[in-house]
Amino acid sequence: MVKPSHGLRRRGRQILRRTPRNRGLSPITHEFQVFESGEKANLFIDPSVHKGAPHLRFHGKTGTVVGQQGRAYVLEVKDGNKIKIVCCLPQHLRKNNP
Repeated sequence: MVKPSHGLRRRGRQILRRTPRNRGLSPITHEFQVFESGEKANLFIDPSVHKGAPHLRFHGKTGTVVGQQGRAYVLEVKDGNKIKIVCCLPQHLRKNNP
């Protein structure tokens, strides 16, 4: 019997699913988004970009941008009662519009 996979993207079929109209590659402008320190950003994993994606448990969460690490942004995200630091590329972030 084959052991089940325990990778980072396991059980993500429904979470990472996109509507038929939005399937395929994402616009390149998502890569050029700029976030300032202290700004709020929503974490939405782009399934067409594997690199620089945060863990599935952070999909749909909102965090505060703390700084930059190369091309990636460092965010503080509340996970339960703890504040965790998440590092991800701008393709997986959206501006928070309250």
